[in-house]
Amino acid sequence: MTPSGGVPYVRLSGFYFVYFAVVGALVPYFNPYLQAGGYSAEQIGQATALLLVGRIVAPGIWGWLADRTGQRLRMVQSTTLMALIAFAGVFWADSFAKMAVVLLLYGLFWSASLPQFEAITLNHLGDRLHDYTRIRLWGSIGFIVTAGLLGALLQRRGIDLLPAILLGLIALVYIAGAAIPPEPPSPQVHVQKASFLEILRRRGVAVLFVSTLLMQLSCGPYYAFYTIFLEERGYSRTAAGLLWALGVAAEVVLFTVMHRLLPAWGLRRLMLISLAAGVLRWLMVGYGVQSALVIVLAQLMHAATFGMHHAAAVQYVHRYFVGRHQGRGQALYSSIAYGVGGAVGALVTGYLWTHLGPARTFAVAALMCAIGLVAAWRFLEDDPGHHAGRAAAA
Repeated sequence: MTPSGGVPYVRLSGFYFVYFAVVGALVPYFNPYLQAGGYSAEQIGQATALLLVGRIVAPGIWGWLADRTGQRLRMVQSTTLMALIAFAGVFWADSFAKMAVVLLLYGLFWSASLPQFEAITLNHLGDRLHDYTRIRLWGSIGFIVTAGLLGALLQRRGIDLLPAILLGLIALVYIAGAAIPPEPPSPQVHVQKASFLEILRRRGVAVLFVSTLLMQLSCGPYYAFYTIFLEERGYSRTAAGLLWALGVAAEVVLFTVMHRLLPAWGLRRLMLISLAAGVLRWLMVGYGVQSALVIVLAQLMHAATFGMHHAAAVQYVHRYFVGRHQGRGQALYSSIAYGVGGAVGALVTGYLWTHLGPARTFAVAALMCAIGLVAAWRFLEDDPGHHAGRAAAA
């Protein structure tokens, strides 16, 4: 990827690559690591929820500080370093209570950096927002590399190797963050008139956050138990890792064409497609797990349920929350969708998995997407930039 017009494409892409390499090691394999340590399904759900609690609290706090101080890049660097220190506590945690403390602290710092880095990337791009997915796809590639390779490695060498691998990858994220140049000032700062609360009161903003919340609630069974579910149905850990990688590979393909889909289809239509895909995908996983073909097709739909949904949501937020509200806007999106949605989804999944079983748990996930689909179809705006710009100029 060649730098053009002052945009540091390589360094921005490199940060996404190593950041999501961490996610590619953590999400598919950390819960099997906990299971191997003797934790129950309910404890695994609670641990996953604690890991995500930071996404509820931290992004808003750090986003407010970043917008107030203008030191968004420094926030990314410092919170990543603190996350590295916190995660080292995994080697000390010899009980569920200690592990819970470690995961809570790690989540509080780790979840703070990405929303601010999204704002940094979009500000570097300026009027080239269509290039966002071309940069963000390198995060997906980082996920694929670790998810695909670690399955075979951990099956051969043992799951106990995972914490050391994760610690090394988090260190690489800190190094990549230190290499990012300062972002240019936002050209929209001087025209933003609407207050943060005025933006939040717009119906389109509320519907956007509700639909993203429901999408992430629906992902609870997938992120908490997908690998365990596959292994209990006879799939090897290597096969599970490759399926995780396949889903993100489909996401990468989508990211390469999103710059064409956005102007052709519009944000609203892309959001509706992603929510409809979620309904179908979770039913396929829950009731079609015995068919390798069904599972493969369901994983390919990750392109829509995550890639399309996230790319559209980030740009919705960027168009609503302009100028001095960018950091808090992206932070609020992260807090509501990935924080509240992820944590509550993981926590509830732990209980549903025990009392309803996997198939019905995935059926509940499909229902969440269906509710989000109806809400978005009824109330989501087509052109948020028009309304945001009009309000900003008022």
